[in-house]
Amino acid sequence: MTQIQTDPVQWNRVPEVTVEFWLIKLMAVTMGETAADYLAVNLGLGLTATSLLMAAVLIVALVLQFAQRRYIPPYYWAAVVLISIVGTLVTDNLVDNFGVALQTTAIGFTIALAVTFAVWYAAEKTLSIHSIFTTPREAFYWLAILFTFALGTAVGDLVAEVFALGYLTTGRLFGGIIVVIAVAYYVFKLNAILAFWLAYILTRPLGASFGDLLSQPPEYGGLGFGTIVTSLLFLSTIICLVIYMIAAQEPDDEELDAHGEI
Repeated sequence: MTQIQTDPVQWNRVPEVTVEFWLIKLMAVTMGETAADYLAVNLGLGLTATSLLMAAVLIVALVLQFAQRRYIPPYYWAAVVLISIVGTLVTDNLVDNFGVALQTTAIGFTIALAVTFAVWYAAEKTLSIHSIFTTPREAFYWLAILFTFALGTAVGDLVAEVFALGYLTTGRLFGGIIVVIAVAYYVFKLNAILAFWLAYILTRPLGASFGDLLSQPPEYGGLGFGTIVTSLLFLSTIICLVIYMIAAQEPDDEELDAHGEI
């Protein structure tokens, strides 16, 4: 029998940018805020212990994610949820444990993100998320994601707390900015890569603001649902969306079979 050889197929390791992508990303960042608060405060682990624990879990999740040759929803989104929590904790540690001002933190993570993008582009000649099919590109991708979450946390807290706009107003502000970016992209043809990363950064303070609005007690400007209820609400939504994504991805498995990859 003649064995048919096919060229290796390079599969993107991150999802396409769809409505479902933005919905689950918003849910993930919201849960990142409330879950970090629950573990550190309500569960009584403290900020340092929570940070070490979640960093260890994130490392495991990223090892599993890097082991995949293509985008697999459960692995990818588990890593996103965990990196959202860790990104929040990084900023919280700098502010609460080390006394770094939110303004300084925001500037520092802006510089760190800009340097990441610069090195990424210098090495790979692209910042597109549509060609994350090598380990170096995926490493740059996740490092950038970590800094977007840390930066988004700092900016969101800065606007809501230091500028005293409150959670609802802060959420509306960042939601409005994201709408402006969307209009600039669809109507005025803003660069797709720039539009994506700007929106990705700003969904963090948007989600965190509404997470705090739902979970914080009324005396702190919230609705008082608590971190447990809020976290479980968004976690269940994330699970439902991931299940939907797995079902939607099933035709791709047939395509993999056709290329002899399974």
